[in-house]
Amino acid sequence: MSDAPRALSSRRQFLATTAAATMAASVPYTFTASRASAQSSAKPLRFALIGVGGNGTRTSPVGKKFADLVALCDVDANHLADGNELLCDGKADLYADYREVLDRDDIDLVQISTPDHWHTKILIEAMRAGKDAYCEKPLTLTIDEGKMIRKVQQETGRVVQVGTQQRSSFNLFNKALAVISDGRIGKLKKITVGIDAGGWSPEIPTAEVPEGLDWDRWLGPTPKMQFRYLADAKRNYTNGHTHFRWWYEHSGGKLTDWGAHHIDIAMLGIEAAGQNSDPISVGGTAKHDVEFKDGMPLQHDRYNTARAFDLNVHFADGDVVMNVRHDVDNGILFEGELGRIFVNRGKLTGKAIEELKANPLPEEAIAKVYRGMPMVGNDRDAHWANLIHSIEHRTLPISDVHSHMKMLNVCHLAGICCRLGRTIHWDQATEQITGDDLAASMMSRPYREGYEIGS
Repeated sequence: MSDAPRALSSRRQFLATTAAATMAASVPYTFTASRASAQSSAKPLRFALIGVGGNGTRTSPVGKKFADLVALCDVDANHLADGNELLCDGKADLYADYREVLDRDDIDLVQISTPDHWHTKILIEAMRAGKDAYCEKPLTLTIDEGKMIRKVQQETGRVVQVGTQQRSSFNLFNKALAVISDGRIGKLKKITVGIDAGGWSPEIPTAEVPEGLDWDRWLGPTPKMQFRYLADAKRNYTNGHTHFRWWYEHSGGKLTDWGAHHIDIAMLGIEAAGQNSDPISVGGTAKHDVEFKDGMPLQHDRYNTARAFDLNVHFADGDVVMNVRHDVDNGILFEGELGRIFVNRGKLTGKAIEELKANPLPEEAIAKVYRGMPMVGNDRDAHWANLIHSIEHRTLPISDVHSHMKMLNVCHLAGICCRLGRTIHWDQATEQITGDDLAASMMSRPYREGYEIGS
């Protein structure tokens, strides 16, 4: 199959339309699901789901409110069969190879819900094939992969929405950002990001690959390894499917899983306060259940990502520090010179929030944070509606690859810090780790033969 890109809009045109749309979006607009698909034409967008198990099955029903789901792709035949019945009444076109999906000219959009280690390769090839995309977080497995994605997005002008739907949460996270933007808690001094502890497992023995699963294809760009599986009375453990998050070969553990959500909002809070969010260092401590040498796990028979962590991120602003830890409530605590607020997916609290009844936020503070995003149902609905609007108007979505990359780099730096057990220093201007050759080498990863980017 050819990797040659189709005719795509230039980056200059893309930025021009983005600038125009940003000016037009000075106040929030209402964008209902019934209007989403037909905003600019009577023909709905058609999308394919690549990665049907787990999160793909949970989130694609939201996409179906805004576009037609016509194709499913997975390396596990069981996921394909189950997903087809659950999502498409048995009527979807089914594929084991995502490249066949990308070759279809009648598919406008792909939702990428594979394990993390596949995101970059599939997304880059999708953009080169002329597809817009919704890609689950975290966008990448390494820092350098973000640079690859950014380059291809600039070359192709494709619209890519990253699945950090907290950016589209109006009553919680965006309200918190608006309160900060309006100066209600003053200049930020400290942010505490609570992320739950990482996964634990006993020793997991090798096992027969389940019937229907193409294990070699599931591994894709990552190193060749044997399939492992163990079940006890309470749960099962494996190095495949939904448990991939606990293996550095496939993911970054909790720091890229929930960090992609909460560190994202924390850094947006720094920007909302008018302070510099450029990271300069990440240091602290972490606990793993396996031994490491030069940042690489020495055991491969149990989960190897960080189970516990207490990390401090310093920024160019100099006045604010972000503490990321596992042993506090899940959420984000913003502490400023005038007060503090706490936000997570269930609540938004603090004196500044209580005072909103008597002293509501001005429209300009709301508009500054919401950036004209559609106010639709819950955060997932709003996130998809924003994507569809961005596709139809060729504008940057609320969770674009450029802003996501800056935040995700902090998550990756935190992971490198945990694996090496030392402070990592970062130059935002050059996007390079400084003064540590071994740490810098971990900004990229080798790809298994036949699964290189672009192959």
